[in-house]
Amino acid sequence: MAPKDTLFRSADMSLTQLYIANEIGREVVSALGELGIMDFRDLNSETSAFQRTFTQEIRRLDNVERQLRYFHTQMDKASIPMRSIYEFHNVNTAPSASEIDELSDRSQQLENRVASLNESYETLKKREVELTEWRWVLREAGGFFDRARGQTEDIRQSVDEDDDAPLLRDVEQNGNAEQQERSFSGMNIGFVAGVIPRDRIAAFERILWRTLRGNLYMNQSEIPEAIIQPETNEEVNKNVFVIFAHGKEIIGKIRKISESLGADLYSVDENSELRRDQIHEVNSRLSDLNSVLRNTKQTLDAELTGIGRNLAIWMTIIKKEKAVYQTLNKFSYDQARKTLIAEAWCPTNSLGLVKSTLQDVNDRAGLSVPTIVNQIKTSKTPPTYNKTNKFTLAFQTIIDAYGTAKYTEVNPGLPTIVTFPFLFAVMFGDFGHGCIMTLAALAMIYWEKPLLRSKQDELFSMAFYGRYIMLMMGTYSIYTGLIYCDAFSKELPIFPSMWKWEFPDDFQEGDSVTAVRNGDSVYPFGMDWMWHDTENDLLFSNSYKMKLSILMGWCHMTFSLCWSLVNARHFKTPIDIWGNFVPGMIFFQSIFGYLVFAIVYKWSVDWYHLDPPRDPPGLLNMLIYMFLSPGTIEEQLYPGQGPVQVILLLMAVCCVPVLLFLKPFYLRYEHNKARAQGYHGLGERTRVSALDDDDEDHTLNGNGNRDSYGGDEDGVAMITQDIDEGEEEEFEFSEVMIHQVIHTIEFCLNCVSHTASYLRLWALSLAHQQLSIVLWKMTLGIAFSMSGATGIFATVCLFYLWFVLTVFVLCVMEGTSAMLHSLRLHWVEAMSKHFMGDGIPFEPFSFAVLLEEEPVE
Repeated sequence: MAPKDTLFRSADMSLTQLYIANEIGREVVSALGELGIMDFRDLNSETSAFQRTFTQEIRRLDNVERQLRYFHTQMDKASIPMRSIYEFHNVNTAPSASEIDELSDRSQQLENRVASLNESYETLKKREVELTEWRWVLREAGGFFDRARGQTEDIRQSVDEDDDAPLLRDVEQNGNAEQQERSFSGMNIGFVAGVIPRDRIAAFERILWRTLRGNLYMNQSEIPEAIIQPETNEEVNKNVFVIFAHGKEIIGKIRKISESLGADLYSVDENSELRRDQIHEVNSRLSDLNSVLRNTKQTLDAELTGIGRNLAIWMTIIKKEKAVYQTLNKFSYDQARKTLIAEAWCPTNSLGLVKSTLQDVNDRAGLSVPTIVNQIKTSKTPPTYNKTNKFTLAFQTIIDAYGTAKYTEVNPGLPTIVTFPFLFAVMFGDFGHGCIMTLAALAMIYWEKPLLRSKQDELFSMAFYGRYIMLMMGTYSIYTGLIYCDAFSKELPIFPSMWKWEFPDDFQEGDSVTAVRNGDSVYPFGMDWMWHDTENDLLFSNSYKMKLSILMGWCHMTFSLCWSLVNARHFKTPIDIWGNFVPGMIFFQSIFGYLVFAIVYKWSVDWYHLDPPRDPPGLLNMLIYMFLSPGTIEEQLYPGQGPVQVILLLMAVCCVPVLLFLKPFYLRYEHNKARAQGYHGLGERTRVSALDDDDEDHTLNGNGNRDSYGGDEDGVAMITQDIDEGEEEEFEFSEVMIHQVIHTIEFCLNCVSHTASYLRLWALSLAHQQLSIVLWKMTLGIAFSMSGATGIFATVCLFYLWFVLTVFVLCVMEGTSAMLHSLRLHWVEAMSKHFMGDGIPFEPFSFAVLLEEEPVE
C-alpha cells in the first residue's frame, strides 16, 4: 500500500490505463468526474478538435448552452430572477442520455417560442415609438401652423431684418395666414417634418444651411420626455423639426440629409381639420398597440419565469455533460474492439475507490465485459497533488501561487500554517486589533454556508477565501499583543510592574522622574507595561524588536535550510548533502549563527554589575571588524573572542570553494564512470493491451512484487505494465558548472540580504504601533481632554471616527501590508533555501472544480 496522503509530501501517484467499453464511456467518465481524482492525459494531442470522436456531441451541447445563455440574457433584460442552484436537490447526480436529449429538444422549442415572442414584442415597441414620435410631430407642427396664422407681422419683421431669406419674403407677400396656407402648393413650397436626436441638431442645422445656402425656414422644439429605443433599451432625447423650402429637388435634398443623420420623417397635413383626424387616428392606434404590448409582455414574462425555475440546474447539467465529452475526446479509440483507451494520473491510495466506482457502473449497465484498469510503471514525472481540506486549502494556495512543488518534495505549505500567521503577528502585534480580526474571521466561519451561496464582491471574496488564515493571524496577533503589552496602543497592566516611579521631595510640575527597580521582581510575561509613555520607550523597544527580528529570521532560515537535507535524503542524492547543504549550513552559521549567539550572550550578561562595570559592546561594529580586521577586538564580548572569530571566518571562506566545485566535479566523475561501463536501457516503448489476457490480473504491492486477484469476479480487471517514455538527459559539465556558480553566488549574497530583510519585522511593528498611538491621540485623546457636555459629545463622535479608522486603516490596510511582507519572507527568504518548484500541478477532471471555476449564479 502507498503511504497515507498527508500535507507533508505530495500524494503517491500512479499512471493508469483504462480500457472502457464504448457503450458505457459516458457513464464511466461521469462517475469519475464526481470523484474528481483522475487527471486524464490527452492521447489525441496531434488531432485537431474537428477530427475527434465526439465533436458532434460537443457541437450539439454548445448549441444548447447558447440557448440557455440566451434565456439568461432575456431574463436579465426583463429583470426576472433565476432560482438559485442551492435550492435543488441531488445536483451532482449525473443525468441519463435520454434526459439530455429531452433537454436539448425542450430548449430548442423554448428558444423558438421566446424568440418569436421577443421579436413580436420588439416589433410592437418599434411601432409604438414610431406612433409616439408621429404624435409629437403632429402636435408640434400643428402648433407651428396655428401660431403662423396669428404671427404675420412678426414674420414680416423677420423678413425686413434679413435680406438673405427670399423664401420667407415670398411667403409673407401672400398677405395673411389663410392665403399663406393655400399658396404653398401654388408657390411650389414644400415642407419636411420629423424627429431627430437632440445631440445632432446643431450639426443638422449647419449642414442644411451650407447645402441650401439659407434658402429654407426651419422651426424646431424639444420633446419633453425621453424616447426609449427598443434596439438598445436606452433613453434618447429628441427634437421635432419642420423645414420649409422651394422646389421638389430641395425638398428631396432635405429628406436625404435628414435620413443620413438618423432623423425619422413623418407626414403632416397642412389642413388643421385633417391634422386633427390624424392625431385622433394615432391615439387610437397607440391605445390598441399598448393593449397588445401588455399581453405580449405578460406572455413573455410568464414563459421566462417558467424557464427561470429550472435554468440553473439546466446550465449545470450541460456544463457537466460538455465536460464529459471533452474528456472523452482525450481518449483513443480501438476500432477493432470498440473500446475506449484512456490514460490518467491518479493517487495510488484512491485506486481502490476508482475500481469500486467502475464496478458500480458496470453493474448498472449490465455488461459482461469489465472495465480494465492497467497500472503503468513509468519514468515520467507524476503531477504534484497535495491533499487539503477547507482549513489548509488557503495556506496551500499561498505556496501554489509561487510555484508547484516537485513531486514528493517537502511541501512548504505545512510549516506555513504556523510560520505565516506568526510572522504576520510579529509585525501586526496588537491585542485589540488582533481581537477585531479574530472576531471577523469567526463570523465568516460561523456563517460560512450562507456566505458561500451569496454573491460577493472581489475584496470580500478574497477575505472569505482566507478566513482561516485570518483566524490564525488574529489569534497570533492577540498573543504577540500580550507580549508587546499593546491594546489599541495603550498598555495592558495585567501583572504588577517591576518598576516604580520615585518622586524627589522638591518635585515640581514639568520635572523629569526616574523609574527605579521594584526590588528583585521580574515581569513574568512579555514587556513591562510601565515602558509605555516613557521618554526612552522608543529607544528600548527599537533595540529589543530589532534584535528579535534577527533572531527570528535566523531561526526561520535555518529551519528552511534543513528541509533541503530532508529533500536530499528522500531523493537519495548525497551529493546535494555534502555539496550544498553542509557547506551552506556551515557558511550561514559561521556568520549569522554567530551573530545570533552574540545577541543572546549580550542579553544574558548584566554589564553594569561586572567588575569593573562597563557599557555593553556594539554588535554591529563587532561583525564589521570580524571581516575587515580578523582577530582584532575593540570591545570584548567574551574571553577568547578573537581566535573564535578567526576560526569561524576561515570556515566560512573554506565553504565557498566547496559550494562551487564539489557537486559539478562529482557529477562529472559519475558521468564518466557510467559512460565507461556503458548505458543500460530502463524500459521499452511498448503498449500492451490489457484485453489480450484477462485470465489473471496483477498489481504491484508495497514491496514492488506482483499480487494477483480475480478481476473478472469483480467486473474490473487491474494489471500492471512497465513502460518507459523518458530519455536520460545528456550531461553537460559546463551547464552544471554555470548553474552551481550562480547558486553559490546567490546563496552567499542572500545570506546577507535575507537576514537584513527580516528587519522588516521590526520596522512594520514600529510603524503599526506609532500609527496606532497617533490615531488615539488625534481622536479619543482630544475627546478625553475635554469636560462637560462638550466632552461627552466629542467622545461619542470621535469614538466612531476612531473605530472606523482603526478598522479600515489599522486592521485592513496595515493588515494587508503586514500580510504581504510575511508572504515575501516565505516566498523569497525561506523557500529559496529548499524549494525546487519545478513540479507539474495535478489538474483532475472534477465536476466540483468545474462548477467552482464557472459558477452558475
